[in-house]
Amino acid sequence: MGVPVARIRVLVVDDHRIFAESLAAALAAEPDVEVAAAGSGPAALRCLERAAAEGRGYDVLLADAELGALAAPARTGPFPVPAPRSGPGRSGPVDGIALVGAVRLARPSVRTVVLAEKDDPARAALALQAGACGWVAKDSSLQRLLAVIRGVLRDETHLPAALLTGVLRELLTDRKHRTESEKLVESLTPREREVLRCMVAGLGRKAVAERLFLSPHTVRTHMQNVLGKLGVHSTLAAVALARRAGVGPVDLEEPALSGDVVERGSQLA
Repeated sequence: MGVPVARIRVLVVDDHRIFAESLAAALAAEPDVEVAAAGSGPAALRCLERAAAEGRGYDVLLADAELGALAAPARTGPFPVPAPRSGPGRSGPVDGIALVGAVRLARPSVRTVVLAEKDDPARAALALQAGACGWVAKDSSLQRLLAVIRGVLRDETHLPAALLTGVLRELLTDRKHRTESEKLVESLTPREREVLRCMVAGLGRKAVAERLFLSPHTVRTHMQNVLGKLGVHSTLAAVALARRAGVGPVDLEEPALSGDVVERGSQLA
């Protein structure tokens, strides 16, 4: 009897059925690879959950960068890539990179690799920030893709050489913007930061007032102060800046701090 081969379990996520099936079949021909395919982000997360419950979790997830998006057909490569389909349930683009972030949170042991139709430094940088371990063009050879799959399992990060400079520039620029945003957020008072977190959670003025036991007038004042200190002119811009600074939404399932005081009349927070 021969020595059993350790198998790599791979999940291909792409809503182009022909491409996904072709790639899965090519990978499955390898003696150490076991592969399955999913046609959407939710389906992929269900596959990961089911496999983990069965004690047979996936090792690597290959995610289409533009999962569900309307885009031009990919360049000619080893696997056929038809034009994107349209139909019920396709109301707009679905960012495949968002799936990378969801997998990182739900199954951090799974390595993710993004399959892209073109090299894009900005998108590749976003993928790395979301938790991806690699970025591979869809027209790459099977040998290249297998090298990336095996490499990320050794904790390697794989990017095309042509993207390295651009990705580094994007990451440095993002770090600069994040640092500037962090300094602006630090200028807020504790109460203003709490209001900002409520804004990030999508709460309106009335909902913020109810949650923090403040009067709507006081909440309006806090929101105006937040916008002024952050140097923005809208709630949307304030939320975007807060996200860059790493400010998360308030947990709506947790009650507000018991030490908050209910305001009446002209009381100030």
